[in-house]
Amino acid sequence: MSIDWLLTNLIATLLLPPVSLLLLCALGWWLLSRRPRLGRALLGAALAALWLLSTPIVAGRLLDGLKPPHAVLDGSEADAIVILGGGRIRDSLDYDGDTLGALTLERVRYGARLARMLDKPVLVTGGMPDGGSRGEGELMRAALETEFSTPVRWVEQHANNTRENARLAAAQLHHDGVARIYLVSHAWHLARAVPEFEATGLKVTPAGFGYHAGARPAPLDFLPQGKALQDSYFACHEWLGLLWYRLRN
Repeated sequence: MSIDWLLTNLIATLLLPPVSLLLLCALGWWLLSRRPRLGRALLGAALAALWLLSTPIVAGRLLDGLKPPHAVLDGSEADAIVILGGGRIRDSLDYDGDTLGALTLERVRYGARLARMLDKPVLVTGGMPDGGSRGEGELMRAALETEFSTPVRWVEQHANNTRENARLAAAQLHHDGVARIYLVSHAWHLARAVPEFEATGLKVTPAGFGYHAGARPAPLDFLPQGKALQDSYFACHEWLGLLWYRLRN
């Protein structure tokens, strides 16, 4: 297991909801007997933020703020498709070992669809920062070829994060003379991923998914839901990642 990956994700977990809000609640509770007004304010702020981030209306707005404009692709924009990994399930009893997580499977499915539509070669990228027996890139290749009947030309399976995805995938593509790519991931991930690939000298056409036709909010969109809190977590993770990459640069 990568120590750098472990520390980075530990810090991110502490800074992101719901852990950060629970820590704020704990601080507010501790301050109640010492500084009652401040303690009540912190408790109220944490609970209000938890409520808001758990509502689909807020989670949706946070994710939409990260997405590039939706575009119709016709095959003239790039020469290869790069599909980014999004996590694995380790030691799955159902699949006799490591297998793709839900986010990666969604990306693989959309990448396969795009490959059939545009007739472009595919590169998959993703490592095994948390250990396991098979790299994410290899798992993605196996799923694409056996489950989606989509051949994979390049496999990168050492990257531990989006920045490494870009650098290691670009090395393979440049070696084969590929300079223009479609970058496949969830649309809310592309605000962070696209600049990393462009920094390697590639011309990137965003090929995100997760867009929805506009609709009026429903009453349930203002009530807390577990899926909405997860979406808010993804959005906050991306905003934090953008800030972190900017500071490191």
